[in-house]
Amino acid sequence: MKRTGFKMFLKPGCEKEYERRHAEIWPELKQMIKEQGVSDYSIFWDKDTNILFASQKESGTGSSQDMGDNPVVQKWWDYMADIMEVNDDNSPISVPLEEVFYME
Repeated sequence: MKRTGFKMFLKPGCEKEYERRHAEIWPELKQMIKEQGVSDYSIFWDKDTNILFASQKESGTGSSQDMGDNPVVQKWWDYMADIMEVNDDNSPISVPLEEVFYME
């Protein structure tokens, strides 16, 4: 099982909307992420910087960030693009983070 972390960037004033949209995450997207081998997926919000920190466990061949060729994922990106910093294809700007400490 591999653990990964990454950060994304929330636009100011969009905190509640981001939380609302994730509370209603599409069932087909959630299932696809699980089928990718992703589990224990959390997103945390740093209120001082509006940075989102995500962590997940991966037992498959990729992470939730490796699903960009799927039309459902692309539709989710389009849905979220107005409240996050995104790339030209509306994928969230996502910066991988290096793990420097882990305690089991």
